[in-house]
Amino acid sequence: MTWGLGANVADEDRMAELYALHAPGAARLAYLLTSDRQLAEDLLQDAFVRMMRRYHDLRNPSSFDAYLRKTVVNLARKHFRRRRLERAHLERERGRVPAEPEVRDVETRDAMWTALGALPTRQRVALVLRYYEDLSEKETADMLGISNAAVRSLVQRGIAALRREGVTRT
Repeated sequence: MTWGLGANVADEDRMAELYALHAPGAARLAYLLTSDRQLAEDLLQDAFVRMMRRYHDLRNPSSFDAYLRKTVVNLARKHFRRRRLERAHLERERGRVPAEPEVRDVETRDAMWTALGALPTRQRVALVLRYYEDLSEKETADMLGISNAAVRSLVQRGIAALRREGVTRT
């Protein structure tokens, strides 16, 4: 496995170590953000490729995990933004009103995952980072590039939506 033209055996060993250490957590984060195992795996691979290209340029290589998480979140957001734009374009081309969002198969999926997956992307990302990744409000705000107040608002609205669906305690 060669990461680049200048990669040597020591670099490849280090990259393999980083992958073994950080891939499970990054894969879990990607899955929680997307509710799609294949998409999560694609995002994980894309994130690692991007990180490997920039590894020697990282200001603090010991923060690889944080950089990787941020890359996964950004790639997920980019994916959903691109998908939303593609749908809007197709709807304009067809001259129709956008269809209702895809209905989740409640019989085969846990109610929480369904409700979480139905949340707006920003709310889902904020909830996943705060509660599944156990990041502080400040860490979540830094990762998303927004204020602490915006994180609080996104989390509160997300929890309220989950309560309306009956999947959280009141």
